[in-house]
Amino acid sequence: MISRLTLAAVAIALPSVVQAQAYQCSTPTSVERVRPDLPSESQPKRDIPTGSYTLAITWAPQYCRENGDRTGSTFQCGAGNRFGFTLHGLWPDGVGKDWPQYCHDAEFVPPPVIRAHLCTTPSAQLLQHEWAKHGTCMPGYRPAKYFNQSAGLYGKLRYPDMDALSRAPLTAGRFAAAMAGANPGLKADMMRVTATKQGWLDEVWICLDRRFRYRRCPVHQGGLNPSAPLQIWRGSR
Repeated sequence: MISRLTLAAVAIALPSVVQAQAYQCSTPTSVERVRPDLPSESQPKRDIPTGSYTLAITWAPQYCRENGDRTGSTFQCGAGNRFGFTLHGLWPDGVGKDWPQYCHDAEFVPPPVIRAHLCTTPSAQLLQHEWAKHGTCMPGYRPAKYFNQSAGLYGKLRYPDMDALSRAPLTAGRFAAAMAGANPGLKADMMRVTATKQGWLDEVWICLDRRFRYRRCPVHQGGLNPSAPLQIWRGSR
């Protein structure tokens, strides 16, 4: 008899490709009022050239496990909605280790734009933050264009069977290989996997060139060592 562990290992090697994004999401009729997101002493304005980009996605079950009671998390972690991977943001990277941020004064993201993207990035304040910190560093972009660009890249992603992956011994490298196997043209060294201090999957950072094509990630970008143990929180399921 084939063991459950063996079946899970097969699922890792031959992932079932799914769109693990918004399992269930109902857009509200109105959106919360956002606050200004401004540079600070610890997060200063840094208007430098862009050399590449990072597309960051967040594993929502883990986010809600740690932040579900926080103000502003109700839409993502309650309200009858359920998410898999959500879009954190599209980040311009610098030519070296530094990156541009808060390049120009940021307008408020219009409520219709926020509402259109809440089932992709389920936080109005996070949308404002992403525009202020990252979108203002993309010349020629306004909020609608910036979020359409990031949502378009996010919408092309496909995912391995996260439930199967969560039930077998896993490393960051094996997860990256499964993710790459679900996306033509994407290789394991073109992404960085991040985790909590306890080793639970947190985010995946996908490296892109200036034309938004997959590229090998620079060594300095961080992330887990491929041999690092990794766990995936499934939530209440």
